[in-house]
Amino acid sequence: LPLQPPYSELRMKMSNRSTVTEFLLRGFSEVRELQVLHFVLFLGLYLAALVGNLLIISAIALDHRLHTPMYFFLGNLSILDLGSVSVTIPKSMVNSLLDTRVISYSACVAQVFLFVVFISTNFALLTVMAYHRYVAICHPLHYERVMNRGACVRMAASAWIAGIVYSALHTGNIFRLPFCQSNVINQFFCEIPQLLKLACSDSYRSEIGLLAFGLFLALNCFVFITVSYVQIFRAVLRIPSEQGRHKAFSTCLPHLAVVSLLVCTGFFEHLKPTSSSASALDLAVGVLYAVVPPMMNPLIYSMRNKEIKATLRKLI
Repeated sequence: LPLQPPYSELRMKMSNRSTVTEFLLRGFSEVRELQVLHFVLFLGLYLAALVGNLLIISAIALDHRLHTPMYFFLGNLSILDLGSVSVTIPKSMVNSLLDTRVISYSACVAQVFLFVVFISTNFALLTVMAYHRYVAICHPLHYERVMNRGACVRMAASAWIAGIVYSALHTGNIFRLPFCQSNVINQFFCEIPQLLKLACSDSYRSEIGLLAFGLFLALNCFVFITVSYVQIFRAVLRIPSEQGRHKAFSTCLPHLAVVSLLVCTGFFEHLKPTSSSASALDLAVGVLYAVVPPMMNPLIYSMRNKEIKATLRKLI
């Protein structure tokens, strides 16, 4: 393999202000054997996420018994997980295999835009799914009227549109900033908190405001999900049949586990104190935030869902 130039060297076109033409992502190691190990581990994680989510999408698409609102939203969630993990892991794997850290400016823009689309839409969809569970358990007599096909399509489309608009605002705002600190990103993929560290100190306040607004919306969604599940659990505990309670909990607990995993890792990633120096914590949180939820979601949903397990057995 051709030797790479020193990573400390900034590849910039010099003008009145330096213009970054490419970024250097952080690798997990500079030892060749560990780079190969990283490639193998990430390949395993990626294949697990890929196969798990594709199986769920295929099961929902091929089995007409799963053409219900709950599985419609679950299929959308699997598409989002498939997209988010495909945005981050393959580039990191290629960099480890080729012993490089370079990502072009345009590729970084695309990575930020798509990752924010998938993550923000994911969170919006989880909020919609919480409302779906609330209607199904707390107002079962109104379920058919409220959760009709048109309403489900509109709610899912609203989640996608909100994610795309929010991501476009974020991406356009962050990449109009001049990067005068460095071009080295202390993460294995392009993400907004790390890019903000590279922006000139006098020009990133608008992006901080937009990021704060996004966290405020996410907090409101989290409060809505929490209140919904408080009402759900109250209703479930009033069900006289133990079998009925078990069925209600079995449909709610996987969704609550997915929400908790995404919220805890996402909030910690964006609210932890920033440091100008690289740290192993940044990489660990990045893996938990970008890789683990898409890989775990199919397991969380399929392990406790008899319909999906039965369909997957036929499919396999």
